[in-house]
Amino acid sequence: MTIIRSVIRGCGAYLPSRVMTNEDLSKIVDTSDEWIAERTGIRERRIAADDELTSDLGLAAARQALERAEMDAQDIDLIILATSTPDQTFPATATTIQAELGIRLGAAFDMQAVCSGFIYGLATADNFLKCGQHKRALVIGAETFSRILDWEDRSTCVLFGDGAGAVVLEAQKLNGVATDRGIIASRLRSDGRYRKKLYVDGGPSSTQTVGRLRMDGREVFRHAVTNISSIIEETLELAGLSVDAVDWFVPHQANKRILDGTARKIGIDSDKIVITVDKHGNTSAASIPLALNTAVEDGRVQDGDLVLMEAMGGGFTWGAVLVRW
Repeated sequence: MTIIRSVIRGCGAYLPSRVMTNEDLSKIVDTSDEWIAERTGIRERRIAADDELTSDLGLAAARQALERAEMDAQDIDLIILATSTPDQTFPATATTIQAELGIRLGAAFDMQAVCSGFIYGLATADNFLKCGQHKRALVIGAETFSRILDWEDRSTCVLFGDGAGAVVLEAQKLNGVATDRGIIASRLRSDGRYRKKLYVDGGPSSTQTVGRLRMDGREVFRHAVTNISSIIEETLELAGLSVDAVDWFVPHQANKRILDGTARKIGIDSDKIVITVDKHGNTSAASIPLALNTAVEDGRVQDGDLVLMEAMGGGFTWGAVLVRW
């Protein structure tokens, strides 16, 4: 019996041209390249230009993903943009990208799950495609986190960067086995009790301001490894697969210590981990598609490979998606 799978047809990415190194940051706050690299694994990050909006970054990544999928924008009938840094409170930044691409079909909306946004977006698009409501989707993660940082807080401003990544999903009728291409399994979770561990201290309803990012780093680290490991195990169990079957592990690029701790806990080989946090920093919802695009561009991810993606972000939210390339 055939089933519908959401197959990734192409991916793309965009990074602003401005590079901010750890040395650059040491001129702004009391820090050093050694201090940042030792604690986070980050060496540099990209910062959007003053005239670059989140929609600009997302649009560039979307266009590259469409080109690589060999599709016209008019083939897309669903756009989901994962972002915590929209151009405006409303309308949804996804509709700006939709208009710029000249798309008049279907729906476009933003998804806010912070660093887990791209995983939430993939799972949501997958369900829309599997139920037959849409045929092809653009799932984009785009962020300009530099706009919500407190540049006097060295515990947070050294961690984040700007960027965007995107994938094109297409509904295809396949055999319903683990060797099918496409999304094999996904799991999403959240727990609002911990929202004050990682949050922005502003908003239209509360302060009528944008606010700045605040984080309890120790608590986020403690919960991250446990939550991520458990969601990975659930997702693999749902798919009926073991961690040994995974070819590439593409995690949210928050902190190399979290990546290493998660890999040890789930028992995945270190040479299977795609790491870009050293070059990109934490780009929130953009980090997974940026890392995925890097691994596709350099030839690591090949047709038939099993790719495991996961993230945890403010809320707390967390989730995992298993995809056959």
